[in-house]
Amino acid sequence: MSSSTHAPMHTHPDIVAMRERYDQAAEQPTSQVVEGLMLLSGLYAAASAWIIGFAGQTNLTVTNLICGAAIGLLAVAFGSAYGRTHGMTFVAPLLGIWLIVSPWIVAGVDTSTSMIWSNVVVGALVCVLGLATAALGIGRGPQRREPRQEPR
Repeated sequence: MSSSTHAPMHTHPDIVAMRERYDQAAEQPTSQVVEGLMLLSGLYAAASAWIIGFAGQTNLTVTNLICGAAIGLLAVAFGSAYGRTHGMTFVAPLLGIWLIVSPWIVAGVDTSTSMIWSNVVVGALVCVLGLATAALGIGRGPQRREPRQEPR
């Protein structure tokens, strides 16, 4: 039997530095606005059936409620611990796309103009905000350090 003396991956210096950079990116006013707007969009999506007046369309109401709650939870996670949740940023644009297409895909829905506009607009907004959240972390990973060369 061999015993390993390797440190756990979560304590690796590159992982720690990467999380710090992601957290610094999340503290910027731009990211706070993006995450706040995503939270509001998720809350709107969850309540849209009652706001717009299609709560009688049970299947779409439940879909929007679940999707909106998921978007809101993602926004809270990104806002509070972006360094640990940045790997899930691809989910928000997918949820936005789902909101856009759901009135036509969900079974048993009699679509109305206001229902379609509501879902398409909030879905597009979530998609754009999700892509913006993902872009916050691009290029913020650990920087490779060049080895120091001694002067000759």
